[in-house]
Amino acid sequence: MSEPIGHECGIALVRLLKPLAYYAEKYKSPLWGFEKLFLLMEKQHNRGQDGAGVACVKLDMPAGEPYMFRERNTTPNPLDKVFGALLEQYRELTAKGQVHPEFPDTVKRHFDFGGELLLGHLRYGTSGGYGVSACHPYFRRSSWPTRNLALCGNFNMTNTRELNDSLIAIGQHPIFASDTQAVLEKIGFFLDEEHEDIYRYLRTREMDGAELSRRISEDLDVARVLTRASQKWDGGYAIAGLIGNGDAFVARDPSGIRPAFYFKNDEVVAFASERAPLMTVFDVAVEDVREVEPGHVVVMKKRGTVQSVAFTAPLPRTSCSFERIYFSRGNDLDIYRERQALGGGLADQVIKSIGHDWANTVFSFIPNTAEVAYYGLMSTLRARRRDEVKAAILQAAAAGELTEAVLDDLILRNWPRGEKVVSKDIKLRTFIGQESLRNQLASHVYDITYGSVKPGDNLVCVDDSIVRGTTLRKSILRILARLQPKKIIIVSTAPQIRYPDCYGIDMSELGKFIAFEAAIELLRERGQLGLLEDVYKACYDEVARGGPVNHVRRIYEPFTPEEISAKIVERVRPKGIEWKGEIEIIFQTIEHLHEAVPHHTGDWYFTGKYPTPGGYRVVNQAFLNYHERAEGRAY
Repeated sequence: MSEPIGHECGIALVRLLKPLAYYAEKYKSPLWGFEKLFLLMEKQHNRGQDGAGVACVKLDMPAGEPYMFRERNTTPNPLDKVFGALLEQYRELTAKGQVHPEFPDTVKRHFDFGGELLLGHLRYGTSGGYGVSACHPYFRRSSWPTRNLALCGNFNMTNTRELNDSLIAIGQHPIFASDTQAVLEKIGFFLDEEHEDIYRYLRTREMDGAELSRRISEDLDVARVLTRASQKWDGGYAIAGLIGNGDAFVARDPSGIRPAFYFKNDEVVAFASERAPLMTVFDVAVEDVREVEPGHVVVMKKRGTVQSVAFTAPLPRTSCSFERIYFSRGNDLDIYRERQALGGGLADQVIKSIGHDWANTVFSFIPNTAEVAYYGLMSTLRARRRDEVKAAILQAAAAGELTEAVLDDLILRNWPRGEKVVSKDIKLRTFIGQESLRNQLASHVYDITYGSVKPGDNLVCVDDSIVRGTTLRKSILRILARLQPKKIIIVSTAPQIRYPDCYGIDMSELGKFIAFEAAIELLRERGQLGLLEDVYKACYDEVARGGPVNHVRRIYEPFTPEEISAKIVERVRPKGIEWKGEIEIIFQTIEHLHEAVPHHTGDWYFTGKYPTPGGYRVVNQAFLNYHERAEGRAY
């Protein structure tokens, strides 16, 4: 995306099913699980750069010995810092003679992360601030192993206030920090209750403390805890947790909004937010990786059993389509093909825009996540051009006019031409304090390849989505204009983003969407601004009664997508440049989106059709915030 929006968070979990000595002997490393956790997180580094955190539980530690650990970091390159610090600890312990890698028991006893149960999180902060205290995993401590909980997730809850109110109603004093804290306390409360119920039942059975603790751990029903805790959850989530007794779980929302996958064999159970990292890190085939089913929790008991259990009532599946368009890495086979199809689905609009002028059109993309869609567009365009050439050859042959010159003109000089027109200067530093200089640097993040486009050519650039239009106006279009093309055509593989997200993606303020700005400008030009007051009143009433109607859709109803696109062009056209060529912006249609990505139908940011009641509350509240000039998220 030329103008990045907030990435999704990423989760990783590794549960070793054998003693550390097994991995030390087979893989020559007692840190095999620790290394796998790092690789899973590194392969998902696209999913958040605000912070990284890891947690570990060691199984069967003697009473009095620590067994649960956590490390977090929110400085630049947090993932490297977290694992670097832990590896330095390991080297120091080895140098002191406390750890002997050939004796895995010493690793387990002395190295904090020499355990069998490992959890990792990559954070993009959509709520709760950006300090280390807001970095996952969150931790809830107790002297009872079964009441210790480490929790992380890729999620947003739309009703954090309601969750906190429910905690107050049961007598707690929650800290209003974030939805993660609310979820942690909610799960923790019912984890405590589960523990107490089992304890009260067993304490009359005349067993010693060790046996009592073992039985509580064995009988703990994690799925029941999640069922009770999640009664009022409204949002998209993939949540992973470690319990101090050695149990662990990964739960996914009932609409399947947020992704979660896992792999299991007789050595390990591993989870990740994306499928491809599991395939790469464990060198397994696509059919070996399973999806966590929506509304299910995969529970790993300390004894090593793994079971997927439904913990909440199912909802219609609406998996997030932005995962496929942008967030997830494109090396997943299905995502790769879907992004190709997204590009191919734009071919008709592109051909119409260039007027079939193949000889004088250059195709490119705006790095880097749009590259696969660009290949899909080029493949489809070349197939279309082959059909045109074939028809022309047959016609020329029938007329006896098929000559070498005709073939050259048909094929060699009229073939879709791709060039690397735009590149990103990833080394450019934009943290300089002086605002004017910082803005200048930001406008030069992208470079162009001079000579790749001839003056008078059409220039088509594929992008994967357009949110605010700021980078187009301040940077992309300015530098493309230097090439003096006749026409610049920006092609978005995503439809117009019209509505806020509230399930993990950080795009929640209506006034910052270029499509919304364009619709407001059209209302102003046509003397229809009175509609805004009507929508305001309707949104106010809808929020008050918690209704399921998106009144913001009325703002777009008077206009066609083409009219809004044309107004977007007016708003992003750079001012103060000499180039007078034409600009056109082409957006993906909703129909082609669903054809290309048939199994991820979540499209609320495009259509305004939300999968949960909280979504409708958020979109209406977002308009209230806009109308009242109140900044900040609507959830």
